[in-house]
Amino acid sequence: MAKKAAKKSASRKAAPKSAAKPGSKSTKYVYNWGNGKADGNGTMKPLLGGKGANLAEMSRIGLPVPAGFTISTDVCTYYYANKRTYPKSLQSEMEDGIAKMEKIMEAKFGDAEGMPLLVAVRSGARDSMPGMMDT
Repeated sequence: MAKKAAKKSASRKAAPKSAAKPGSKSTKYVYNWGNGKADGNGTMKPLLGGKGANLAEMSRIGLPVPAGFTISTDVCTYYYANKRTYPKSLQSEMEDGIAKMEKIMEAKFGDAEGMPLLVAVRSGARDSMPGMMDT
């Protein structure tokens, strides 16, 4: 029992709770998970939303979840603070996230001929608001 608690505690310490101030050069906006690894963890709900934090944590502890990524809540903060524009690094971070998913899932996003990478897009927020967003 103590080993499980220590392992759980260690997995939560491995990733930062927040990357940096939104808009700074070191801000990370896309957090990947899959194959038993994750950039985030279950303690990061303010940054990744409940779904994103829980999916990252499940991957970190070895539960079988498909590869994916979460766009952090910092993007929303940035968007409204910067005249409804997105961070410059967001596009490349998303492309990197898709490439990581393709590698893990052995499928290609947008592939109409071979094995297409199928994705699900879900909304999330810092606070739970069931039924408030269309998905």
